Formats: sequence, structure tokens, C-alpha cells
Amino acid sequence: MICPICGKRPAKRFCPAKGEKICPVCCGREREVTIDCVPDCPHLIAAHRYESEHRKPLPASDLPYPDLKVPVDFVYEHWPLVTGIATAILHFHIQNKELADGAVLSAIEALAETYRTLGTGIYYQRPPDLPVARALYGEINQFLQEFRKEEAAHAGMARLKDIDLSHLLVFLLRVGKQETNGRPRSRAFLDFLRTRFPLPAEATKEAPRIIIP
Repeated sequence: MICPICGKRPAKRFCPAKGEKICPVCCGREREVTIDCVPDCPHLIAAHRYESEHRKPLPASDLPYPDLKVPVDFVYEHWPLVTGIATAILHFHIQNKELADGAVLSAIEALAETYRTLGTGIYYQRPPDLPVARALYGEINQFLQEFRKEEAAHAGMARLKDIDLSHLLVFLLRVGKQETNGRPRSRAFLDFLRTRFPLPAEATKEAPRIIIP
């Protein structure tokens, strides 16, 4: 059997996404590029594991907000909020299977900029153009607004500043840039979040899909 993608090499590797065998070369070359891989594909899992074990630190030129320092203690102090943001992203992914790392990072980066400018007293909001990224932007922002309401409801609870929220979003953005492999359909960062912030079993069941215009 010849690989249906290249039409040249023997098809030896079963591709769950395509439902047929393809050649190992096309599997490696087209994985998360033209092939929308399923998360439980053993070849994808092995590739992500290899990438994780051999990943180099993010180059300084690729570091978002390179002049900003986000202390580790600050992140750990507000870890429940980081967990909440990650959980909001994972819940959104359950309802929107087409979501990939690029859209997640775009939404986080836009929100980080929104709260950064709010911290300077300027109202600025520019959601991403991609519909699924724009919808995720709104979902995370809604979670943050609800968090703010809970803060206000507790008299003794210290209220986080807009710039503080921006710093936590920048932290997540940096983690995402480090964990993704940069492929157009990569979900390596989403897989990373799923591993670090596992959802309850009942939450992973299919839910009615959010309609994105």
C-alpha cells in the first residue's frame, strides 16, 4: 500500500486522524500541519514527549515582554488564579475542538496587553481577529471579571491590580511559548495544561458547543 499523502513511500503507520495508513515521513512532516492529529495518537504522544525532553530554552528574542520580570514568589502566591485561567481554557477547548495553541496564545497575549494598559489608566481592548481566539479571549476575560466580583464581595481580600493580572497572563504566555512546538495545529501547550491542571472526569464529557460567529 502506497502512502495516500505523498503517493511514493509505503504506508506503514496508521494515522487515527485520517483513518488510514500513511508513511512515517509524511507522519512526521505533516503532523499538526496539514493533519489535525487526535490527542491520543501514539505517534503524536511520542513526538510531544521527545520534543519536551529535547526542548531548548526560549530565545530572548522570542520572550514576550522581555523587560518584564515576573517573580516566582508572585506567581505561586496567586497560583489559584493561574489555575482558574488554565481551567477556563481547558473547559473552552472541550466545547471547541478546533482550538489550537496559536489561538490560545493569541487570546492570552491580547488580554495581557488589555490589562497592562488598564494598569496605566488607559482603556484599551483589542481582541484577536481569529473567531475562536476572540471567543476564548472573552471566556477568559469573563472568568477574570467574575474573580474580581468575588474579590469585591470579600472585605478582607486584597484586590489584585490590573497590572498584576497582566503579569500573571504574561507568565502563562511565556509558558505557552515554551511548550508549543509552533506547528499550525499544535496542541502541545493545551496538552501541557491538561497534564498540569487536570479537570474532574465529569468536566471532560462533551458539552454543547459554543457557537462562534
